Amino acid sequence: MNGVALFPGSFDPFTLGHKYVVDQGLELFDRIVIAIGINKEKQGLLTPENRMRLIRDLYRDEPRIEVRTYTELTGTFCRELGIKTILRGLRNTVDFEYERSIMQVNCSLFPEIKTVLLFTPADYVAISSSVIRELLAFGGDPTPLMPENIDIKNYL
Repeated sequence: MNGVALFPGSFDPFTLGHKYVVDQGLELFDRIVIAIGINKEKQGLLTPENRMRLIRDLYRDEPRIEVRTYTELTGTFCRELGIKTILRGLRNTVDFEYERSIMQVNCSLFPEIKTVLLFTPADYVAISSSVIRELLAFGGDPTPLMPENIDIKNYL
């Protein structure tokens, strides 16, 4: 596969699982746009600006990564950027059912856009942004669940 893929998500915060999907995606695509979806009605752990900064810091030496924010439908954003592939990661069957539902809606609304699903390794199945947020809320250390060299405290 070549071309550009859009990897959408809230990334609040960006986890080892997210990094795995991006790193694997770079073996399939020439470029990846990491697209941070912004829901103005939701209060996140990190501001959208700090999510962007964290991801840009992580991929500062990778010119094939672009980080953007968006507020519209993911398919609409893909069309605006001329991107025809959405990249998503799967941890378990719950993720699969959710992604399949989203893919079916996208297929009817945006038939030119395809979805590529990558499975994360077993070591990452329990890692999610919500687990990291909960660890932080109770004073835990999420470092083992975060990409290397990322100290979440620098982005709070």
